[in-house]
Amino acid sequence: MKPKHIYEFGPFRLDATERVLLREGKPVLVPPKDLETLLVLVENRGHLVEKNELLERVWPGTFVEEGNLAKHISNLRQLLGDGLNEITYIETIPTRGYRFLAPANELEQVPAQTAPGPAPGRAVPAERGRRWWIGAVVTAALLAVLVAVWPSSWRGRLFGRGERPIRSIAVLPLENLSRDAEQEYFADGMTDALITDLARVSALRVISRTSAMQYKGARKPLRQIAQELGVDALVEGTVARSGDRVRITANLVQASPERHLWAESYERDLRDVLVLQSSVATAIAREVRVKVTPQEQARLSSARRVNPEGYEAYLRGRAEYLKMTPESLTRAVEYFNQAIAKDPDQALAYIGLSKAYTQLAGRAFPPTEVMPKAKAAALRSLELDDRLAEGHSQLGVLKLIYEHDWSGAGGEFKRALELDPSNPGPGYIFYLSAIGRHDEAIAEIGRAQQLDPLAPISHYHCGRGRLLYYARRFDQAIEEFRKGLEMEPGLAGNCQWLGLVYEQKGMRAEAITELQKAVIRSPHDTLTLANLVGAYVLAGKRAEARRMLNQLLALTKERYVSPYDLAILYIGLDDNDQALKLLDKAVEGRLGLLVYLNVDPVFDPLRSDPRFQALLRRMGLPP
Repeated sequence: MKPKHIYEFGPFRLDATERVLLREGKPVLVPPKDLETLLVLVENRGHLVEKNELLERVWPGTFVEEGNLAKHISNLRQLLGDGLNEITYIETIPTRGYRFLAPANELEQVPAQTAPGPAPGRAVPAERGRRWWIGAVVTAALLAVLVAVWPSSWRGRLFGRGERPIRSIAVLPLENLSRDAEQEYFADGMTDALITDLARVSALRVISRTSAMQYKGARKPLRQIAQELGVDALVEGTVARSGDRVRITANLVQASPERHLWAESYERDLRDVLVLQSSVATAIAREVRVKVTPQEQARLSSARRVNPEGYEAYLRGRAEYLKMTPESLTRAVEYFNQAIAKDPDQALAYIGLSKAYTQLAGRAFPPTEVMPKAKAAALRSLELDDRLAEGHSQLGVLKLIYEHDWSGAGGEFKRALELDPSNPGPGYIFYLSAIGRHDEAIAEIGRAQQLDPLAPISHYHCGRGRLLYYARRFDQAIEEFRKGLEMEPGLAGNCQWLGLVYEQKGMRAEAITELQKAVIRSPHDTLTLANLVGAYVLAGKRAEARRMLNQLLALTKERYVSPYDLAILYIGLDDNDQALKLLDKAVEGRLGLLVYLNVDPVFDPLRSDPRFQALLRRMGLPP
């Protein structure tokens, strides 16, 4: 008689020949496909089993959704008690597959005391064995039906789902199943949309896109990712597009103990992609059992149909916008306009267009040329959907930097926070600083860092350092900028701002050193050149100042140079008359950095001049 194979792991024994799972010698009812999945994993214990291999082994020659595989893995984790007593049996490798972690001993002959059926020493009649096996299969099938139709809350109780509340979550980059690199922008866009929809639920802390996207293509265990992000649960999944059909498969995984809580596949026509995204977000919010207010539910359920070509153009525009170069921003404007031409009611495309124009202002075009377009686009987005937090936040930025409407900007930022409490946004943070509420601004940047823990921390040091500079806490600002430079020595922004702080401290040699580094790293940044001229003058290095001045003035003949930057230059040259004339032009041109006139120490030499006081009044700022 051919020997049987049995695998021992923990309290379990898996009979590979009879297809029976025992726990402490007693049969465990396992649906057939669950058991086949477990057997493949145990046979390959310690090794990654790719999803495709599992699907082919368990469902040979049959097309099966990945969501079904995830459900079987979830069932197995519950049956095995995965995660209890710090034992992990099945590990998920994001986007790739699964690994059986527990050590398993393989035996070639089933010990008599572990065989199901009669007592040791007695033979098992063949007919009786067949009846027992048929009964087990029928019972398992009934159990599978009950699991499928019972509400998720009862399924959780049946399988012993942990009661640890889930209050924070991260959406990992959805895997592009089309295998077409050109479609990566589409998968990334679906990830962004899911993050945005979940962030509308105020009871959930949702990790921002910047941190989540760092795990694109990562090969880390889910538990490790959750620990690095500091969240209770993760969403992983796939997106596939075939023509005008889109399918998203999403899995919800609790981090500790690691448990698959939910898995589902959704397929829609591309016209209904917003409905698809909202359906996934709503299901996740329901599964983690957080409170969704009626207003939040209304926003999630109000998705409209889209024009497929218009939505695709929007996603391409968003991908270009995120590259944040003058060239990519110009391409983003083109894509957003294409999206609007195809679908004039697409609010998200108007928000993207407004933000792209805002970023181009002062970099490639005079603000007076592009900011009216930015405002018109922001207003149109809110006409189409007044419940978009991103639209209110963008309008707040425009009211602040272009219109100098302080109360209007504050109202828009407040409305954005009401709609999306988890995202204060950089515009709101620096608005607080510009009006002198420095402590609140510093607290908000700390909250933003909690939501984006894997964004380059050097950027947070730089941002916090700027706030401390405006608050005139120079020693603390120096500490922040130094920390940022330790982590990212090539960050030109930290060098420039550190140089400005050194100027205020009277540390002239140190200021010149840092500003020279910034110029080397950003040789065409006119504001950096202007600040270096001032540092040379303060240090008595007039020849160097004159050389840098000529270099900067030559740039004005080649391209647009902000009058704000030139005003900083003439402050450094002690030419207050020329500096005030240029600031007057800057106010007329609605240049963004002017909002810091009241708090930036660089303007201290002008503060007693009545002309400067008049500029403050024109901007609505108190003297």
